[in-house]
Amino acid sequence: MTGRIQRLSETGRPPVGFWLDGRPCTAMRGDTVLTAVLAHARNLRRDEFGPEARAGFCLMGACQDCWMWQEEGPRLRACSTPVTEGMRLRTDTPEAWP
Repeated sequence: MTGRIQRLSETGRPPVGFWLDGRPCTAMRGDTVLTAVLAHARNLRRDEFGPEARAGFCLMGACQDCWMWQEEGPRLRACSTPVTEGMRLRTDTPEAWP
């Protein structure tokens, strides 16, 4: 899958492995969840209140547009949460999970 963003610089940082919708992905140490996910996917999540795909908006934690779910259940703000090794993220709501 082609991501929404493409990394053009800072390519020398150590890799961080995470999971997105059950598939393995790689980010770089220091990336936010937002950057990590959008490097692999076109969208961050689906809107809970409609069919629209969301990709973050303000990029500073104020708009509430970048909430994502972890497989363990808790939500997080993708724009202000650093991606960590082994993190398991979902782009859909827990109610939609099999």
